[in-house]
Amino acid sequence: MAFTVTAEELKNELEQGTNVVIIDVRFDLQEPEAGRRWYKEEHLPGAVYLDLNKDLSSKPVKHGGNHPLPDEGRFAKRLGDLGIDRETKVIIYDQKNDMYASRCWWLLYYMGHEEMYILEGGFSRWKELGYETTEQVPHYPQKQYNASVRPELVATMEEVKEKIRNKRAILIDSRSKERYLGLEEPLYEKAGHIPGAKHYFWKDVFTEGGKWKDPSELEKHFQTLPKGEEIIVSCGSGVSACPNFIALKLAGYEKVKLYPGSFSDWISYEENEVATGEE
Repeated sequence: MAFTVTAEELKNELEQGTNVVIIDVRFDLQEPEAGRRWYKEEHLPGAVYLDLNKDLSSKPVKHGGNHPLPDEGRFAKRLGDLGIDRETKVIIYDQKNDMYASRCWWLLYYMGHEEMYILEGGFSRWKELGYETTEQVPHYPQKQYNASVRPELVATMEEVKEKIRNKRAILIDSRSKERYLGLEEPLYEKAGHIPGAKHYFWKDVFTEGGKWKDPSELEKHFQTLPKGEEIIVSCGSGVSACPNFIALKLAGYEKVKLYPGSFSDWISYEENEVATGEE
């Protein structure tokens, strides 16, 4: 399962005139307008911009978490407006190998897309190599995006509750250890984790140099998880869980789902208990 492309490979493709659409998804949770500002200042030649809050999520409501999945029809139209259909080769980049690129990759996978790749090292690596950037915003001919949604990739709150209680799935919490243990919580009114969740920090799927680990390294990383079991990945709001989703698939796990609402959805139901400490 090839899912990354290097800056050198992408530069070569652009020079050869390969038909690709590049998506810039740089974002900052603490400063939501920063990503769009960075894009306006400079981006890869031909890149379009998708915003985590406005494009890769729908507006939060009482339940569903802080970054609910976007409406499928609206997202398909947005992709089509950017010149993307199901046959388009898509390259996604973040500032580095950050969680927003993985969220976009996961969404395209969920929509039935086949050819989407994350730029290894992101914008930082592109700049480091001295490659060209631009302020110009491209305009592509509009296309029709005919989604083939994969609902089997999504777990609901009710499903998580039932399957964890009956030991029919393993739940992973992808947030930092401190947040998982309930020692700190910068975003929500409750601290801790969903009872029964195991901790696998999302950044641990990368090497010390910040690159994606190879499949054998990821297999070792997840070795305590049985491959025949269903794995549900979660985090705070379904964003930082996405690198773990990709990493599990790379490591050979077939039955992997995302709980999009994650902890922020779980705690929106008063009756749901929250655990602290190790499990």
